[in-house]
Amino acid sequence: MASQPGPFTNWPWHRLGNFKYALLAPFVAHSMHKFVTSNEEERDFFNFSILPILLLRLLYSQLWISISRYQTARSMRRIVTKSLDFDQVDRERNWDDQIILTALLMYLGNMFIPGAQKLPWWNTKGLILAALLHIGPVEFLYYWFHRALHHHFLYSRYHSHHHASIVTEPITSVIHPFAEEFVYFLLFSIPFLLLALCRAGSIAIAVGYLVYIDFMNYMGHCNFEMVPHLIFRIFPPLKYLMYTPSFHSIHHTKFQANYSLFMPIYDYIYGTYDKTSDSLYEKSLKGREEMKTDVVHLTHLTSIQSVFHLRLGFASVASRPYISGLHLWIISPFSYLLVPLTWIFGTTFSIERNNFNNRSMETWVVPRYSFQYMAKLEKSTINRLIEKAILDAEKMGAKVLSLGLFNQGEKLNRYGEIYLSKNPRMKIKIVDGTGLAAALVLNSIPEGTKRVLLIGKLNKLAYYLSLVLCQRKIQVETAQKELYEFLKLQLPQEMKDFMLLSDSYLSKVWLVGEGLRYTDQMKAAKDVHFIPYSQFPPKFVRKDCIYHSTPAMVVPKAFENLHSCENWLPRRVISAWRAAGIIHMLEKWETHECGEVVTPIDKVWHSALKHGFTPFKYTSEI
Repeated sequence: MASQPGPFTNWPWHRLGNFKYALLAPFVAHSMHKFVTSNEEERDFFNFSILPILLLRLLYSQLWISISRYQTARSMRRIVTKSLDFDQVDRERNWDDQIILTALLMYLGNMFIPGAQKLPWWNTKGLILAALLHIGPVEFLYYWFHRALHHHFLYSRYHSHHHASIVTEPITSVIHPFAEEFVYFLLFSIPFLLLALCRAGSIAIAVGYLVYIDFMNYMGHCNFEMVPHLIFRIFPPLKYLMYTPSFHSIHHTKFQANYSLFMPIYDYIYGTYDKTSDSLYEKSLKGREEMKTDVVHLTHLTSIQSVFHLRLGFASVASRPYISGLHLWIISPFSYLLVPLTWIFGTTFSIERNNFNNRSMETWVVPRYSFQYMAKLEKSTINRLIEKAILDAEKMGAKVLSLGLFNQGEKLNRYGEIYLSKNPRMKIKIVDGTGLAAALVLNSIPEGTKRVLLIGKLNKLAYYLSLVLCQRKIQVETAQKELYEFLKLQLPQEMKDFMLLSDSYLSKVWLVGEGLRYTDQMKAAKDVHFIPYSQFPPKFVRKDCIYHSTPAMVVPKAFENLHSCENWLPRRVISAWRAAGIIHMLEKWETHECGEVVTPIDKVWHSALKHGFTPFKYTSEI
């Protein structure tokens, strides 16, 4: 929102949410009915193509978002290195409004403007005229309108909303108050109107001009330099006719320079060209010297729809805790089409880069879904992917790599130990996060608890929790005979008395892992605390019980560039396993935490608090 919102700031349909697309329904229905019922000679292909154009523009915009976020995560040619935040993601959530507006006005123009009906596919004269109209009236009028928007009166009421984004993304280009965007549409419609009145329009010009506007808009705001120097060497005058991402980024950092739409010629003519534009372009194209990565967190895809929750997917979806809702199920056919690609994709990829206290950290994704981790045939392939990621991180200079979700496990890799045995000279430290996860689980147990029920699949964390609870003289019960026998066998003699096989299910505190069944939950008494020690949360079945979060921590305010949620966790909350790797790096610990090794609870707990991480204490009662 602008600092002092003026008239017509809000979009007319801003209260409709995603139902705003229903505004197009009457026009789409009329267009289809008219096309189907008309004779072939009377059919208006332009009118019929407006809906496909809208859908393709939505897809095109999303591709730009994904490509831009992938490039900025790699940070090779990033221009502005400041932090992106959740406020910007929320502010830019309505990037599709201008596409809807364009479609609505195209339908109306086709109905009422003479010469806008039954356009031919091509018109050479119209193409030349459209180019001249853009270079002249459109670029000229936009330049002066843009300068006027930077006057205090209009800037505070309208344009400040756009400039709230210092670190731009492609869709930043179309984030404006309604009144401002409507004026832009009038400017861009000049070629369309005049061509229609001159009977020189064509479908190719209409589609091509929209593609040109979208491409130049998105390119100018993508925040990484992508225009090769070669094209300016071949045709030097092009520098006056085409801007670059670095050229426009100066406008978003200095505000009072580089006002042009797509052609810098008017900035040269009227003296508003910033002299550092050329040097910034050269520097950005060459690639800045990046801060080396100190820690890498290795995660993977979860459910089929989770690919859209990645930071590279839908920005608005990634900025919220992951829920497999109706909006994702509608596009699930596309996610199923992506599954075969995970078998082809041969390496991990970076999706996020964060900074904390002058330390750099990245999140990498193994291109495999949760169900693939369950397949025996995938075991060796997944291990090769993880091992390669570890070695690649070490080559980059990373000091720590933390294993998230199913990237650690007894059956898969003995909690990371096999990578050490295969690479004994490896310097990078592997962290499975058991110590910090255990600390968070133990600190979630209500004070005064004398006994807990342990239920779920046995793993390293379950054993370690049992050991610590017995040390603290808290009774650990389980109804699973195999789990009981294993723990009884492994625990020291003096602690075995605190381990009990019982099917009473009377404990008020349940420590739950993977494999918790619906029937198990139904045996719980009222007001039982379900505290997960698993990386995946249990299903909420009982409304009369209390469900805690999976082990997680709230990051300090100094933790930068965090604008997507980690799976189902809320904003600015990361899993214990990811936090453990960061703490390990900050403390410069020279030991691994994998295999049978566990970082002492008190040690890792106090270190986490010292660095500003706080436990995330969520329960279903809140």
